[in-house]
Amino acid sequence: MPSTLLVIDDEPQIRKFLRISLASQGYKVIEAGTGAEGLGQAALMRPDLIVLDLGLPDMDGQQVLEELRQWSTVPVLVLSVRASEAQKVQALDSGANDYVTKPFGIQEFLARVRALLRQASGSPVHEAALQLGPLQVDLASRRVTLDGAEVALTRKEYAVLAQLARYPGRVITQQQLLKDIWGPTHLDDSHYLRIVVGHLRQKLGDDPAAPRFLITEPGVGYRLASPD
Repeated sequence: MPSTLLVIDDEPQIRKFLRISLASQGYKVIEAGTGAEGLGQAALMRPDLIVLDLGLPDMDGQQVLEELRQWSTVPVLVLSVRASEAQKVQALDSGANDYVTKPFGIQEFLARVRALLRQASGSPVHEAALQLGPLQVDLASRRVTLDGAEVALTRKEYAVLAQLARYPGRVITQQQLLKDIWGPTHLDDSHYLRIVVGHLRQKLGDDPAAPRFLITEPGVGYRLASPD
C-alpha cells in the first residue's frame, strides 16, 4: 500500500504543487487548509506522515502540533516561511520530526519525506533487546539489567521503561504513556506516571539533574536516551 501523506497548508498553490510532486512518487495525498481540518483529517485518515505549515488561518501551526502530540506519534515535517532558530527549536521541541523553510527545493523536500518514512517514528523498533551503555532492556524476555545485574521492576515500572525502549531517542507524551499503560480513563493522572518514573530513576541510579537514561521533556513527556 502506498504511504498516505496529509498536507496542512492554507495556500492552494502550495498544496497543488505538493500534491503533484508527492503523487508522482507514488504517495497518496490528502489535504487540509486549516488547523482544525488538519487535526480532523489526521484522526480520521491516520496518515503515515504530515506536512504542516505554521501560518494557518484559524490556529497557529505550533498549536496544531502540540494538540496532535497529545494522541499521535505520526511523523511531522514542518514546512514554513518562518526561518528563525527560535521557531525551529519551538517546533522541534513540540514534537516535529523535521523542519524545512520556504522557499524550498523539491528534491530535498522529497528526500526528507523518504527519510522520515524510513524512520517510521510511529513504529516501534524490532530488536529483541535495547543496549544503552550499561543498561539493557530485553523486550523478548521482559528482563532489565544494569551492569549485568538484573533490576527488579514492578509491572508498571517495566511497562513504562519498555514503552520508551521501543522508541529510543523519541519523545513519548505523558498522555500516550498514561493511555497505553493505565488506560484511557487515566489521562489526567500524570502523578501516577511521575511516581513510576521517579522509582525507575532510583532503581537505575539515574540522576534527574543529569540523566543518563530517562530524559524528561518538560510539559511534553519522556524519552529514553538514544543508543547512538
